[in-house]
Amino acid sequence: MNVSTVTADSLLKTLPRNREGSVRPDALDTVDAALIDAGFELGAEGPVGARLGLRRDLLIEYLHAINDRQGQLWVPHLAALAKRMRLSLAEVYEVASFYHHFRIVGDAQDAIEPTPPRSVVRVCNGLSCAMQGAAALKDGLSQRVPNDVLVLDAPCVGRCEQAPACHVDQLEVGHASVERVTAVLSSSQSRQMASTMRSTEAPTYATLQRCISGELNADDVIARLETSQLRGLGGAGFPAGRKWRIVRSEPAPRLMAVNIDEGEPGTFKDRHYLETNPHAFLEGMLVAAWAVGIDAIYIYLRDEYHAARGMLTQMIAWLNANPAMPFQPKIELRRGAGAYICGEESAMIESIEGKRGMPRLRPPYVAQAGLFGRPTLEHNFETLYWVPAILEQGADWFASQGVNGRKGFRSFSVSGRVANPGVKLAPAGITLRALIDEYCGGMATGHDLYGYLPGGASGGILPASLADVPLDFDTLQPHGCFIGSAAIIVLSTQDRAVDAARNMMQFFEHESCGQCTPCRAGTVKANALIKTDQWDRELLAELSQVMRDASICGLGQAAPNPVDCVMRYFSHELVG
Repeated sequence: MNVSTVTADSLLKTLPRNREGSVRPDALDTVDAALIDAGFELGAEGPVGARLGLRRDLLIEYLHAINDRQGQLWVPHLAALAKRMRLSLAEVYEVASFYHHFRIVGDAQDAIEPTPPRSVVRVCNGLSCAMQGAAALKDGLSQRVPNDVLVLDAPCVGRCEQAPACHVDQLEVGHASVERVTAVLSSSQSRQMASTMRSTEAPTYATLQRCISGELNADDVIARLETSQLRGLGGAGFPAGRKWRIVRSEPAPRLMAVNIDEGEPGTFKDRHYLETNPHAFLEGMLVAAWAVGIDAIYIYLRDEYHAARGMLTQMIAWLNANPAMPFQPKIELRRGAGAYICGEESAMIESIEGKRGMPRLRPPYVAQAGLFGRPTLEHNFETLYWVPAILEQGADWFASQGVNGRKGFRSFSVSGRVANPGVKLAPAGITLRALIDEYCGGMATGHDLYGYLPGGASGGILPASLADVPLDFDTLQPHGCFIGSAAIIVLSTQDRAVDAARNMMQFFEHESCGQCTPCRAGTVKANALIKTDQWDRELLAELSQVMRDASICGLGQAAPNPVDCVMRYFSHELVG
């Protein structure tokens, strides 16, 4: 959760004044100007200073508009936004303080808004970047940048193949160095959203047209997906065709939520495909909407992908103005604000609704009661990306691509100690050894394989002796791991699994939403227990079992995996 500079006492002082409607006029003006600049329709001013055009589900978008314009969220601005939306300040504050990318500053008693930093540099401390010197980069920047530049640690920013990576405001910097970052800071471009990707050609969406023309009907499409054995590629692996059939059977109106919040450390495949072939995803999304009978689509994109957001914003605006199908659902793009937990489907839905990203208890399931209480088809970006290719080239074509008895392709995000990191499209069931040798140019010079993370932070850690296990759903569980979103981080003999586990547990402690005690307290306790090389293995095993059994969502349930794997496969690194 976000840690703001505002104390509880200072916030409480503002609450009575806000209930009485005593809000600074200049703060109201600033909030109105920020929303207008961001393109929002404010509507007429209604009772008690409320703006009748403001929507509760757009609260996070409004906070982004203010934060972008002002460089921070000053408490009087939060009070002004609360008044405009007819919400309590506490309700606005609890949402703003949940997300890491909102900087809350000041006090309602301040006469003048505190000066924001000229720029904010966020240095990724994810495992892949840590292995490439992120800590030294941050230290160097802290010593070199001017005093009006804020340098912060950040969890994985989704550029693991370009490690070390950082963000300078909204500019993404891969293969970062002190010199590169200081050059960006001095060039005045860091406040601009980098959007060099453009798509000027109007898409044809031939597969979608075959559906609309009647050449393919909805039952045919769903049956082909089922035959292809396409599974959800965000990590859960639920069969895509079955999910479409389930949601289609629910009463209308039905909604769709698309998850592009790939915050799992080591994962960047969705960003890669979004940057290189966005129309395959958009067409697959529209085919799904047509087949299932969707009334509105909400795309949730992680905030770290600033350049991709600029491109996707343009494409969605074009599609809304030039529908590619009759009765095309309205498409809305929602911007994350720095919360790994929002990769969990129900937490993402809460965030789209303008709330804190807290996972929901089940049942009911998202397919029955998701967005705004309606049946919702929730999908990962890459799952939809494959839909047009499967329908054009055939379900059997896709299913036949696997090896070692597996089905389909996998897009592996490979980083760490390999010669050529990046997204590697390979047959499902390929082994790590083959993936490194045939797709990554072997190990990096001077490095020998020691271990690997087969599924990002939560997928566990395996030794080199298990480098010939097929990589796919259901193949890694016997070894205490899972493939998740296929984020592969390769360790060499110059690394330690203990250090990798510490990095992962620090990440989980930072990213726990705090809703349930097993995860909130368990990640803190586990992090403390593994700080030395002499681990209390019995206590860690007991803690791991409690977290798995009692945590509400997958974050707490999977957080112990790296620690358990160290004790199982790398106990030689521990003392005693």
